[in-house]
Amino acid sequence: MTQIALLNTLPEAANVIGAIERIESRLPATVAASEVFNKSSSQYKTATLDVVDLTQTGTLKHLLASIQRTRGALEEASIAVRRKRAERKEKERLLANSTGYEATTLEIDIDELGIQLTNTEAAARGAIRKLAYLIAQYDSVLESMGVEYLTEEDYERDQERHHIMTAFSQALHAARSRGGVIDEGNLIYLFHIGINGAVAQAEVSSLLQQEDVLLREGKAPTHSHTMAWLEAVADRFAGSSAQNAASRGLLMSDKTLYLDV
Repeated sequence: MTQIALLNTLPEAANVIGAIERIESRLPATVAASEVFNKSSSQYKTATLDVVDLTQTGTLKHLLASIQRTRGALEEASIAVRRKRAERKEKERLLANSTGYEATTLEIDIDELGIQLTNTEAAARGAIRKLAYLIAQYDSVLESMGVEYLTEEDYERDQERHHIMTAFSQALHAARSRGGVIDEGNLIYLFHIGINGAVAQAEVSSLLQQEDVLLREGKAPTHSHTMAWLEAVADRFAGSSAQNAASRGLLMSDKTLYLDV
């Protein structure tokens, strides 16, 4: 029995015949159309709002984490589908030799398993499309970097740049809403990665002044202008974190523990 046919088993069916007829005429099309949305987020959202790391290495890490989560969900869905198919097959075998109440309950169980299978399989199809898209994004970033894979050393080397750019990005956003002043939380963040707050404030103020000049000239500051500034501050403060760690007797990394690829 299909989901649509199940509507006719409701006690109230006699009083809502018109509504049920309308549902039966349009539900197949809406079920088919829903396939477009059987995934956790759109490709646009993934590329713009989900994966927001400021370095390509950070982006790869984020994509790999999403790939692993989606793969795990698909594996669980695959097990669930196999189990429900086996349960349905067994109940169909039992139904062939059953009568009365036992047969009725088995029919209900079979219908329920069929609905669960339909919904699980639809979600799995969406997850498969999402996984393929994430892998395509991963390959695209690798290609843009001109490499086939990243090592753990590559990842660790990128971490300082990632955190400097993230700290300054957050500081800039906070300053825009606070009259040009960096907030306390991001000043603490900058301090912990070895960057003086007053110097950071000067960098942010300088960018805001440049933007103000452009706006007064009737020009629009661009996103690429902000990204170029973030790249520049990452270059300027490279090594600050290592100096801060060394002052406390800490190693930034131990290369003997890196995984070989």
